Amino acid sequence: MNLNSPVDLFYKNIEAKKIQAALSASMDTKPKRGRPRKNKLYFTQDTEDAIIAYNTEESYSQRNKVFNEYIHYPLNKMAENLIHRFKFYHFDAATKDVQHEVIAFLLEKLPKYTQQKGKAFSYFSIVAKNYLIQNNYKHYNRKKGKAPVLEIDNQRNVINELINGEHQSEVQNFYHLFIQHAEDNIDSIIKYKRDIPIAYAVLEIFKNCENIETYNKKALYIMVREMVNVKTQYITRVVNILKAEYKRLWCIYRGYSPE
Repeated sequence: MNLNSPVDLFYKNIEAKKIQAALSASMDTKPKRGRPRKNKLYFTQDTEDAIIAYNTEESYSQRNKVFNEYIHYPLNKMAENLIHRFKFYHFDAATKDVQHEVIAFLLEKLPKYTQQKGKAFSYFSIVAKNYLIQNNYKHYNRKKGKAPVLEIDNQRNVINELINGEHQSEVQNFYHLFIQHAEDNIDSIIKYKRDIPIAYAVLEIFKNCENIETYNKKALYIMVREMVNVKTQYITRVVNILKAEYKRLWCIYRGYSPE
């Protein structure tokens, strides 16, 4: 066993916290009134520390251990709460199966988390919510009644569809290139270090939501505030910077000089 491994250090810190809590409890001589208070938080600082240890651990068995003991339950509870709170009930699968889907998706995203991106709870709740919004929306559309195929064909303008389809494909390709560029060059694009977590939050929302047009400006700002807990004016500043960078690169991408 590597005693200096991130996961081993995490468990040492957990034990130290337990010992400190026990000592504090033994030294507290004040009589307690009423029932003992229960900790209702399922996603704590220990969860965030466990995720950081998981991401920096090289041993597969150690990663598996800390995930099963400290990460799986909080992610599962987060998925369950989001499903019921926002009524994501259009999935074909049962709620438990949807929770497993969300956990599998978040497991893929775990390595992308760093403390620079804000609190782990806010970060992963936004990522999970975006996943649920996308897939709930897709399942909902499948359930909606559709017009007969012949009626749709009579109303179509095939030439315009082809032109719009090509343009949309071009925009989508650039959209993904821009997000990757922004993430790779975030330190040079964003001037103030305190704004970097905001930029990561905005990019994470865009990156994980194919149906971003369903959001309005107010909803977007609320999600960013939940993720990084900053004032609206700071979000506006970062959004304007990213917008200007997007416009500059789009001009280059299309082959003409930015204004």
